[in-house]
Amino acid sequence: MLFNSLEFLVFLPIVFFLYWFIFKKLIIQNSLILFASYVFYGWWDWRFLLLILLSTFLDYSLGLLIGKTKNKVKRKYFLWISLFFNLGLLGFFKYFNFFIDNWVDAWSVIGITMHKSSLNIILPVGISFYTFQTLSYTIDVYKDKLEPTKNFIAFASFVSFFPQLVAGPIERASNLLPQFFKKRIFSYDLAVSGMKLILWGLVKKVVIADNCAVYVNQIFENYQEQSGLTLIIGAVFFAFQIYGDFSGYSDIAIGTARLFGFDLMRNFKYPYFSRDIAEFWRNWHISLTTWFRDYVYIPLGGSKGSKIFQLRNVLIIFLVSGFWHGANWTFIAWGALNALLFIPLLLTDRNRKNINIIVGSKKSVTLKEFRGIIITFSLTCLAWVFFRAETITGAIEYIFRIFDGSNFFPSVIPQKRMFPILFLFILIEWFSRRDEIVIIFKNKYRKTFYMFFIFLILYSMSSAEKTSFIYFQF
Repeated sequence: MLFNSLEFLVFLPIVFFLYWFIFKKLIIQNSLILFASYVFYGWWDWRFLLLILLSTFLDYSLGLLIGKTKNKVKRKYFLWISLFFNLGLLGFFKYFNFFIDNWVDAWSVIGITMHKSSLNIILPVGISFYTFQTLSYTIDVYKDKLEPTKNFIAFASFVSFFPQLVAGPIERASNLLPQFFKKRIFSYDLAVSGMKLILWGLVKKVVIADNCAVYVNQIFENYQEQSGLTLIIGAVFFAFQIYGDFSGYSDIAIGTARLFGFDLMRNFKYPYFSRDIAEFWRNWHISLTTWFRDYVYIPLGGSKGSKIFQLRNVLIIFLVSGFWHGANWTFIAWGALNALLFIPLLLTDRNRKNINIIVGSKKSVTLKEFRGIIITFSLTCLAWVFFRAETITGAIEYIFRIFDGSNFFPSVIPQKRMFPILFLFILIEWFSRRDEIVIIFKNKYRKTFYMFFIFLILYSMSSAEKTSFIYFQF
């Protein structure tokens, strides 16, 4: 069930009405959330429910066992069961075909022909997200950062909470799980702020991402025939597409959660206004980067020790992050390229130079800050080419064709309306840096903006092809 679908438009008000006006007891509200989440998830394929139920039962039981015993060996044993099972499921469904294909290709290099498996593994929607979410629970219980819960309904609702189930934010058990034990009282202000976020998320997805996708697909599918300027437009448009798509989903997820009285973590902080790559990664997909930081980077030693160990840890994190995104060498190359862009900052101790977003009362930036933003955005667009390309060879050819000097005039021209829409989008993002909700919602013309955004959404839905969210494939 897509957020930008008619089914969800019917589903959400029904659940909202039952939740606040019919079922007012906490345990019944949690049960409704759980039932609605399973309906939402099973809408794609009911068989996927078996996996999430299995993962839920296992980690619920292991959490109780870890909390019950004080024996360190047994606690570690139970933790390893959770890690092995969850990562094993993720590895099988997400990477089985990748490893088999590469195994066969490796043997073919030395002239040995092997037949590829005919087993077609379907990737369950959202498995990368809820796997990490439930792992945060067992790891935190093991580290005594969280008390194991005996309330199965609350735990199952935490694992499968439909607003963020299939594409994040990847919530920590320490943040989301306790909210299922607190009595929730309807707040008009919270609901309104949620609706604003949903509206802005739909603008990002339907108006920005889906319209950019039309041209991105044309350009990347026939990049050999495109001019250098067209390829630049393709890379820039994909940067806007993936940001509009993913941050739009996060906004809708956070806004939907607020309608039910829940507070989810923020997943994006205007990453394209970053002044260096380190700042970009502090503001992009925050729930994933902080997950890797807390559960992989810090256990490896983090920023302690010599520069060699720090470089090793950074490289591991970026490679694992790339591989998490998909079973393709292009994602690993994307992760490696980002590591190479990050490492010079680490070596010169400038990786924490720009800690805060460019905020404050000033409406403009210094020339130095502007230069940093442009350079960082350009490097990010370069890396996105590997993320979007089908093969590493295709990504390299794409980039080289930009600079080969042949026919620089555009061969695919986006509709004229795209450029003012993107310009307006950038302006709105810029002037809303201080707040998580666009600042224009607060001024006296907000009703005009509401109607304008609704018009843009409806117009775009009728003119652009409806597409799934990019991160559903991860």
